[in-house]
Amino acid sequence: MKKILVTGGLGFIGSHTVVELQTDRFEVIIIDNLSNSSIEVLDKITSITNIRPTFENIDLKNHDAVKDFFIKHQNIEGVIHFAASKAVGESVQIPLHYYHNNISSLIYLLEEMDTKEVTNFIFSSSCTVYGQADIMPITESAPFRAAESPYGNTKQVGEEIIADTTKASDLNAIALRYFNPIGAHKSSKIGELPIGVPQNLIPFITQTAAGIREQLSIFGGDYPTIDGTAIRDYIHVVDLAKAHTVAMKRLLRKNNNTAFEVFNIGTGKGSTVLEVIKAFEKVSNQKLNYKIVDRREGDIIEAFADTSYANNELNWKTELSLENALNDAWNWQKSLKK
Repeated sequence: MKKILVTGGLGFIGSHTVVELQTDRFEVIIIDNLSNSSIEVLDKITSITNIRPTFENIDLKNHDAVKDFFIKHQNIEGVIHFAASKAVGESVQIPLHYYHNNISSLIYLLEEMDTKEVTNFIFSSSCTVYGQADIMPITESAPFRAAESPYGNTKQVGEEIIADTTKASDLNAIALRYFNPIGAHKSSKIGELPIGVPQNLIPFITQTAAGIREQLSIFGGDYPTIDGTAIRDYIHVVDLAKAHTVAMKRLLRKNNNTAFEVFNIGTGKGSTVLEVIKAFEKVSNQKLNYKIVDRREGDIIEAFADTSYANNELNWKTELSLENALNDAWNWQKSLKK
C-alpha cells in the first residue's frame, strides 16, 4: 500500500479524496489544523471505509512542526495539498491572512518534501488563476490574468512556486485547477460544513432551505448572462476527489509528460446562479427565499472548463450531474439537522 499524505484532509474536498484513496487501497495520513473542519470527520471517514486514517493536528505555518512530521512519518510516496484558506470574498477582506496561510504552508511543505526526497505532489489549484478569461470554455493554455482576489493570486503564485521547484529538484507535480465543487458523499456522512456564514453558494442554498438562514443573497443580477446572474461550472465533489486519485497514480507510475502538469477539473458546462436555484428547488421540492443584491468584489462573470485534456490524458471524466450533486448536498444538510 502506497502511503499518501493529504493536507487539509478533514475539509470538504480533502475528506472525500481520503475516502477515494482508501477505497483505492492507499494508506492515508491526514494533516489538518481544524481551522475550517471538524475532528468528527475522521470518524465519518472511518465509518465509510472501515479504515481509520492516521491523523496529525498540525498547522503547516509552523515550520518546526512540519519538519517534525516528516521525521516521524517515513516512506511517504506522495502528497496531496489541500490545506489553504479558500473564500474569494473573505480574501479581499483579510488579504494578509490568505498570503501568510496559503503561501507559507506551501513553501514549508515543499522544503521538507525535498529534504526527505518525497517527489510526487498534487496541488489543489483553482480556475481563479484564469481571472475573467476571454474565451469559454477555458482551456489550460488560457493565460493567467491579473487575479481578481488575493485568494486567486495565492493559487497563481502557488503554481509558479511549484513549477520553479520542479525545475530545480526531482519534484514531479500536478496542479488540478478545479472549478466549483459541490455535493456530498452519497452516504450523507461527509459533506460541505462551513464554519459560520457560508462563503459558497450551495451550503447557503441548503441552509436557507433548512431554515438556518432566513434568506439567500444572490450577488449580482446585472451580469451579461442569460438571466443576469454569474455562470460557474459546478462539479460533484466525488468526481473531483476521483481526479486526485487518478492524478496521483499518474505520478507514481511516472506517466506524466513533464515535471509540472496542469489539468482543468470541471464538467465542461456552465450554469447560472438562478439555474442552480431552480434545479435545487426541483430536486428538493423546497421553495427558496432569495433576493438579488450587489455584486461581490472579486467575483467574475463566468467560468466553465474545457475538460478534454483531463479526459484524454488522465482518462477521467465526470459521472455525476448537477442534479445528483444538489440532491446529495440536500440529503447531507438534512442529515445534519437530524
